[in-house]
Amino acid sequence: MAFQKPSHTFTKIHLKALRTNNFYIVFILSFTVFINTFSYAQEVPKPKDPIKPKPINDTLVVGVDSLFSQPINIKEKDTLVSDSIPKKKEFLTDVVKYKAKEYVSINQRLQKIYLYDEAEVYYQDMEIKSGIIVIDYNKNLVYAGRLKDSAGVYSQAPKFKQGANLVEPDSIIFNTETKKALIYNSRTEQSGGYIDAALTKKENDSVYFIKDGKFTTSENRDDPEFYFYMRKAKIVPNKKVVVGLTNMYIYNVPTPIGLPFAYFPMTDKQTSGIIFPSFGQENERGYFLQNGGYYFAISDYIDLAVLGDYYTNGSYGLRVESSYAWRYHFRGNIGFRYENFITSERGFPDYAKSSVYNIRWSHNQDQKSNPNSRFSASVNLGSSRYYQESLNQLNASNFLNNTLSSSVSYSKTFQGEPQVNMSVTATHSQNTNTQQINMTLPTFQASVSRIFPFEPKTGTKKGIIQNVNFQYNVRAENRIQTTDSLFFKKEMFDDALTGVQHSIPFTTNFKLFKYFSLSANANFDENWTLNTIKRYYDTTNDEVVTEDIRGFDSFRTYNFSTSIGTTIYGMFDFKKEGKDPKIQAIRHVMRPSISYNINPAFDEYYDTFDVITANGTTRQEYSRFEESIFGAPNKTFSSSLGISVANNFEAKIRDKDSTATEPKKIILLNNLNFATSYNFAADSLKWSPVRVSGGTQILNDKMSINFGAVLDPYALDNNNNKIDQFNINNGGSLFRLTNANINMSYTLSSKSFSGETDTDRNAELESLRSGGRSDDLFGKPQDFADKRLTDEDRSEKDEEPSEFYNYKIPWSLRLAYAVNYSNNARENEISSHSLMFSGDIELSPKWTVGASSGYDFKNQGFTYTQLRFERDLLSWRMNFSWIPFSTRSSWNFFIGIKSSLLKDIKYDQRKRPDQQL
Repeated sequence: MAFQKPSHTFTKIHLKALRTNNFYIVFILSFTVFINTFSYAQEVPKPKDPIKPKPINDTLVVGVDSLFSQPINIKEKDTLVSDSIPKKKEFLTDVVKYKAKEYVSINQRLQKIYLYDEAEVYYQDMEIKSGIIVIDYNKNLVYAGRLKDSAGVYSQAPKFKQGANLVEPDSIIFNTETKKALIYNSRTEQSGGYIDAALTKKENDSVYFIKDGKFTTSENRDDPEFYFYMRKAKIVPNKKVVVGLTNMYIYNVPTPIGLPFAYFPMTDKQTSGIIFPSFGQENERGYFLQNGGYYFAISDYIDLAVLGDYYTNGSYGLRVESSYAWRYHFRGNIGFRYENFITSERGFPDYAKSSVYNIRWSHNQDQKSNPNSRFSASVNLGSSRYYQESLNQLNASNFLNNTLSSSVSYSKTFQGEPQVNMSVTATHSQNTNTQQINMTLPTFQASVSRIFPFEPKTGTKKGIIQNVNFQYNVRAENRIQTTDSLFFKKEMFDDALTGVQHSIPFTTNFKLFKYFSLSANANFDENWTLNTIKRYYDTTNDEVVTEDIRGFDSFRTYNFSTSIGTTIYGMFDFKKEGKDPKIQAIRHVMRPSISYNINPAFDEYYDTFDVITANGTTRQEYSRFEESIFGAPNKTFSSSLGISVANNFEAKIRDKDSTATEPKKIILLNNLNFATSYNFAADSLKWSPVRVSGGTQILNDKMSINFGAVLDPYALDNNNNKIDQFNINNGGSLFRLTNANINMSYTLSSKSFSGETDTDRNAELESLRSGGRSDDLFGKPQDFADKRLTDEDRSEKDEEPSEFYNYKIPWSLRLAYAVNYSNNARENEISSHSLMFSGDIELSPKWTVGASSGYDFKNQGFTYTQLRFERDLLSWRMNFSWIPFSTRSSWNFFIGIKSSLLKDIKYDQRKRPDQQL
């Protein structure tokens, strides 16, 4: 027996040096077959028996073998004779590398090779590591097993890996001729699931049979929370697992949950398959199956899910969803939802049938795919009452939505001088309360970039002449206003308004007295329309008749404006010698501006007609463009002066960090704006109300505050009508507060104090995808069985929480406060006043509670309220959602396995809202 010196370096086996030695060929073949045995990838085809070399007379010593460091005698004829039998292809196509910590030993008498202690073998993308590897090339057997120390403790279990597949048994026995193997206590991972088997028999390259196996998705392999005990099973790696009698064990306790046989698909790629529904009971429509259907894995770029709902009273629903993506180009998703309702029973007076639908489409283009053109879509349209009447749990939190909006646009830029921009947009806006729908199908816009006809060939533009510029804009629009009942019907196009607007603005700007910026603007518009009217008095029916006229007509308008403004900086320094106050300075930036506007009167576009009544004849005036898409031209001449002041306040305060060398800058007011105007051409009420608006952010920018007010200088008469008299001259104050509002939003979480990001972007996208709000102020969707709504893939904590208590309690809070005051006609009332909130708190590492609610101070009642409870059961997840009151009072309980592989193993129970009589 020859021993190799202990070595940690890799040794390379070259085929040319071993071709004439049968012993080495058997050694290489043994390793090759052994390595390919436990791979779940495709195995190298089995070659025929190797050709034995012919005996040779002469002896030639060629040197020392690099493998065993022993002289090798190679017999070879002086003259080589061509072999009449064609040579087989080499079985190994690459270099084999191996090493062992203790030794590599060869016993020629027993015809065995030993690799001992941390034995490793590498070939192409395959590797095997084990405590000991023994190759018996006499019996064609390969053995890999663990090492046992003097205390009887085993270590260094075999590990075989090819690509991403890993098998971890206790020991392996493999026959190199039959290519069958026995694997003891194997452990392997397949598509997110784990299979542990006491005994595994390898039948061929792609089929394994196991006995007494366990299948689980638990991360704790030694003590799983649950597993499926398989008496017998057949495994086709990365394809499927077919089992016989199988039942579930929870913490090694058998449960009656089981099947006489089962089929588990195993794949790393998306595959088509059945989506199991959720079941429950609805008070008015009976028992139901919901969100069940089939998933089609069409390709790597697009998929399709067809889902349906069925109720025992005959109601049903259909949902079709598809996601698509082309990397570096675009991605999006599209969905169609339809629900048909049957109320009561046929023959009863309250029997009724109705249907609702909803179409959603989202498309986003990668900015890098084409910088000069872009296509995007965000569509949410359908029945106005869809979210209010839908029975699907995905829409449970969206019934408070009162608007639906859509936009599909394509834009393109034509580079050059001048640059041309073009866009085509289709928009949709729908009020779910009034069922009023406004659409533009489509709107075309194009513009030519600014042209400076007098700019110098070199240098910067200076002065009023060199800064003169103009551009050209065109807007063509087809506007439709309809109702929900006429949507997608030909009647919706009957009252469509079509028109084109051309605009050519001329502008210039320059510095005045060094500190003032002055700009002048003149604008020329030409409007084309296909919708005009004719109005006259019908003496027969004694009424004013308005006729719609279809045909081309146009009108032209122009106006002029100029403005002058400057920026004033003020600094209030509170620092004094020997003193270091907390507030060191306040910086005030003021931007006053004065503008002047002239809008001529275009009387030529107005006509008159006589109205004859019993009291006499009166003459009325109208414009034939009144009901056109861009409205009628201005009839009244106006010459007004506008005044506005914008303010910004910042402060420098002493930093709490004593090592900071500079004071900390904070924002006191982002903006505080005042604006009013004076119309010289008006006969009365020359001053417009003063509009005040402002906003700021406090608490490290976590709270946003916006406010506004309207101050009217004119008084009211006894009938609450505005009169041409200042309020202060009528015994009142300088201004009369007619409207005021304040809105505050506050977002805070435990991450705010650790410097982490507050927003959970995945949760926001899931809520928005269903048509809800990203802040969850109206609650969350309640279909917990929907894989998109799961959130078990949370990032792990930096520090492991205590087993007994959660010393880090993650939490989040979102607040929205709004109050509106109205006093236009001395009503002096709060028109709306509400506070809404949504939050979640992790009471322990496994318990999370959340709530979405609010209070209406005006109507003195709670708004839509949802309470949420979640329990992390390691491999399982439990959710409970409760709406305690309102007409939609209900609850929803769910418990199921987190893994997408076994997500259909679940229990889902719901209590629907009570029947309303």
